[in-house]
This record gives sequence, structure tokens and C-alpha cells, in this order.
Amino acid sequence: MKTLRVKVRPDTWCWLDMAAREVNMVWNHVNELCAKAARPYYGPGKWLSGFDVAALLAGTSKELDCLPAHTITRIAVEHADKRSATKSIKLSWRRSGGSRKSLGWVPFRRGQLQWKNGAVVFAGQRFRIFDSYGLRGLDLRAGSFAQNALGEWFLNVAVNVETRSSELLPAKAVGIDLGLKDVAVTSDGATLPAGRWYRGIEKKLAQAQRRGHKRHAKRLHRNAANRRKDALHKFSTTLVKDYGAIYIGDVSSTKLAKTRMAKSVLDSGWGMLKTMLQYKGHQAGRIVEVVSERFTTQACADCGSLTGPRGRTGLVVREWTCGDCGTPHLRDVNAARNILAAGLGRPCAGTIKEIRQ
Repeated sequence: MKTLRVKVRPDTWCWLDMAAREVNMVWNHVNELCAKAARPYYGPGKWLSGFDVAALLAGTSKELDCLPAHTITRIAVEHADKRSATKSIKLSWRRSGGSRKSLGWVPFRRGQLQWKNGAVVFAGQRFRIFDSYGLRGLDLRAGSFAQNALGEWFLNVAVNVETRSSELLPAKAVGIDLGLKDVAVTSDGATLPAGRWYRGIEKKLAQAQRRGHKRHAKRLHRNAANRRKDALHKFSTTLVKDYGAIYIGDVSSTKLAKTRMAKSVLDSGWGMLKTMLQYKGHQAGRIVEVVSERFTTQACADCGSLTGPRGRTGLVVREWTCGDCGTPHLRDVNAARNILAAGLGRPCAGTIKEIRQ
């Protein structure tokens, strides 16, 4: 199963805005019902499930202009799932106006969305989309209409896709080292240079914010995010196409985001790259694993001795020579080779030459 995202043409954005306001009304009503049930004035509380709330909301669609009954049920189930995940009695309110306005969201269940005459039909409305995936011949399942910060609407819908046979795996494996100088470096020497997608617009972003041009600032953020996604999509697609097994280091972007390197770490998109490799690899029948990268920078990829750079002071060292075997190394390529060796279950990458032969 795969989720596709396509842009909705502007002629139906007004209806989606009205539907999003009704979604917020239903969400807030469900939020209040669940909070009161969990904390009653007398007696023990009750944790309402999505089906309990859906039963309480029976007939609500008759009082609304846009939302069908199935969407209201979907909102109740989604609210219950998020409460269970966060273990919270009450979730955040969805706001329809003001500076903290919630982005629009209109969910739907399987069977509510249909393809007719070159457009998708939902709740009696016809939505024209920029169909770059060919939705006509696909089985449309559950999904949602979602809005971005600029007020543009997108259709997110799950579809069934066929997984390719694992017998067609390319007879090559690759290790990937994640970094900041280069976002990713492979054991074969290929690199994804740091695009500085956010860093490059910081000055323009600061100027727009000082002048109060909020929409211009949002457009800058959108352009940076689109360029980041484009680069990561191209790099991940190439790897999945060329290699049968992909091993990537387990560097944690969430932990490093709490350090001084937070901006550069978040700008690099490590988590997004891992996610892309995993779902693309699963669809193509590839092996994609996250392995420990402990000592991968310090260990020599040929002899395995720990003579490489270490600690914060060693971050500036990009090239080094092994003190035992005398082999010169590029820091990131050496680490990627060790990650590949760890993925293949070997103590060091010294036997990679045998694998290639």
C-alpha cells in the first residue's frame, strides 16, 4: 500500500475551506465529550472509544452543510487513536481562525472517493486535480484532503501497489553514512551534497519576517522544503534502482536536533531520507536496514584497527591514514564501508574486496 499526494485545483478550495471549519467543529465537540466522560463530577470516568463517540454523533451530518456521516465517523476514530497514542484525556483544540489557525483537514474512508469523468468525487462535489500518478486505474482507499500553510489543498489517498519479486535483486549492496558536510555518502563514493536548503534562505526569510510579509516567508519555507524533497527523492530512487541491499547508519536526528547543530541537522533531512529508502525499498523488493554505526568512523575499513579520528576535535579531519596498515581513507567513505560491513554481519570492511570479486 502506498499513499499518493496530488494537488487540488483552486476552483474547489472554497468548499474545502468550509468543510475544514466543520471538521474543526466536530473535532472540538468530540474533544469536549471525551474529556467530560473521562472526568465526570460523580463516579468513575469512562474512556470513550471511537465507536462510542460515533454512536453519540449519530445524525450530526443532517445539521452540517458539507460533511457526510462517514467523515464524521472517521473524525471520531482518528481522535480516539490520537488520544490512545498520546494517553491524553484531551487533545489540542482545532482553531478555524486567528494567528494560530489549524491547517485544513478533511478525512474520508474507503469508498467515499470515486473517480468519474477525469476528476475525483467526494460528498457530491467534483474535484479536479493535477493527476501525475494516473489515479483513473487505481483502487482508491482511505485518505484525506489536507491544506498547507499557504492555503493550498492537496489530496492524500492510499492505493494498492504491487511489490516486485525479490528474485530480481541487483547483486550489489551499499552502505550509507549520514553527515552534515554531505547529507549522505555511499560506500562506493557517491555523495548527496548538503543543499543548504534552509540555510540558503535565512537572510531572505529574516527580511520577510521583519517586514511582516508572512505569506512571502511561508513561500520561502515551501520552496526550501520542495527542493529538499526533490533532492532526497532523486538520491533514494537511484539507490533503490542500483542496489539490492541498502544499509544506513542509525544516527539520530532527534537527539542531534537538541544540540548546536540543530539547524543543519534538520535542514539535511536524514529522517526523510531513511523513510524514503524504507518504503521505496519495500515496494521494489529490496533489503533496507538501519544498522549501528558505532566506531565506523574510527575503524579502518581494511584492517579494522581503531586509528581513525575521534571526538569533537576529530570532526574537522576529513582524510586520514591508518596507523597500522598505512591505507589512506576519506572519512565518510570509510564510515560507509564499515556500515556496509556491519549490515553484512562482518566485523570490519576488510573483506569487502572478496565480496566484490
